[in-house]
Amino acid sequence: MSGIGLGLLLGTGLFCIWWSLWPREPRPKRPPSARRQALVDDLQLAGMEGLRPGALLGASLACAAVVFVLALGTTSVAALALCFAAMAGGAPIVLVRSRARRRRAVLREVWPDVVDNLASGVRAGLSLPEALSQLGVRGPQSLRPAFVAFAQDYRASGHFQSCLDALKVRLADPVGDRIVESLRIAREVGGNDLGRLLRTLSLFLRQDARIRSELETRQGWTVNAARLAVAAPWIVLSLLATRPESIAAYDQPAGGAVLVGGGALTVVAYRMMVRIARLPDEQRVLR
Repeated sequence: MSGIGLGLLLGTGLFCIWWSLWPREPRPKRPPSARRQALVDDLQLAGMEGLRPGALLGASLACAAVVFVLALGTTSVAALALCFAAMAGGAPIVLVRSRARRRRAVLREVWPDVVDNLASGVRAGLSLPEALSQLGVRGPQSLRPAFVAFAQDYRASGHFQSCLDALKVRLADPVGDRIVESLRIAREVGGNDLGRLLRTLSLFLRQDARIRSELETRQGWTVNAARLAVAAPWIVLSLLATRPESIAAYDQPAGGAVLVGGGALTVVAYRMMVRIARLPDEQRVLR
């Protein structure tokens, strides 16, 4: 028996030695899907860069479970509890996207000032790292933390390219991507027209912000009215849920079908309204 055991150990050792002679090729990392990458950018813009999409999904499921238990205990109608749980489950994602949208609107107003400061620094003879670092002191308040972090990274490593990549991740904005790539090219090939490029970009950004602001002001009342129209039936239903005799009909199969159909129509109508009314956002093609 001991001989068999020694033979097995010897065979296992020889097999491990043979296996180590054939290095395994690393598996190529699959790029994240467009939807997941958009959610990561929204988390970054919303100030929740430490939160991963999986954790956000877990928070959504937890909200849905809590609301389902509370609604079921209050109304004793499973179909009604499922509808409220579905709405609560989408609330964290809607909150993150809303905060990211407001952040984009703020950045849209301050990017021209950032470009002007960079152009002034370039004209004054500052190097590109110095021009970016001084934005942590003189730049717009909402963007100073990102440029302060860039200055700290550059002082620690001295590697301009990797610091630019980290800055793009922190900004998570298509305008920031264009500025960073312009500075990268100017650093590598010596762009003599960098000042003119920055001034042209500043003018374009101001025109785009002014036109978009006018369009959003004109369509704002339409979008708000559509949101109120979508939310009104469910507000009425939540008020009816306070009286058990008023919602007894929804405990039947026909009542459940009405709730499911109404919920599906609400989701489809809201998505169509958002898609039709929202202005197209610039995509990050230089991420």
